[in-house]
Amino acid sequence: MKRTTIAFLVALAATPAVANEYEPAMATFLESNIRSWAHDPLLVAAIKAQNEATAGYDQATIDQMDTTWRAEVGAASTPTITPVIENAAADFLRMQVEKSAGQITEVVIMDSVGLNVAASGVNSDMWQGDEAKYQDTFSVGPDAYHFSEVELDDSTRTYQVQISMTIVDPDTGASIGALTVGVDAETLE
Repeated sequence: MKRTTIAFLVALAATPAVANEYEPAMATFLESNIRSWAHDPLLVAAIKAQNEATAGYDQATIDQMDTTWRAEVGAASTPTITPVIENAAADFLRMQVEKSAGQITEVVIMDSVGLNVAASGVNSDMWQGDEAKYQDTFSVGPDAYHFSEVELDDSTRTYQVQISMTIVDPDTGASIGALTVGVDAETLE
């Protein structure tokens, strides 16, 4: 084999075989459907209020909250989950799900430590800080966004993609939290 052919094959092997085929549609969906409401003052205020409450939390406290949340999923009593899904910001998120006519499956906003602030419904865990939806947005900066691969979502039981972005304080431009929107993958085809 020629040296150039070997170099080409080495370069090809180092390149991902298939890029996320949904990325162009996800980018369009982000710009045409999400950005217009993602920085709504209601969501920003909810994140800022929770940031004040969680600013001093250490990892042990966050882990305990996440463990408690997971134990409450499907239980009759949900004192950790209820405040996240029954508030004005959660009502706003559910309205976005309803307006999408089935295209959006779920929406979650997170604070500066990755804890759920509001959600359109019950999801599987409270702490998103260890996941790409948070790490590739809030941790990166104000203009960051993240597109997931297609996955079967445990909480919605649909094949979905997640479109995530950083939420900023409009007064300072500083990152204050993140938002993740689950989108039914079949609606992006």
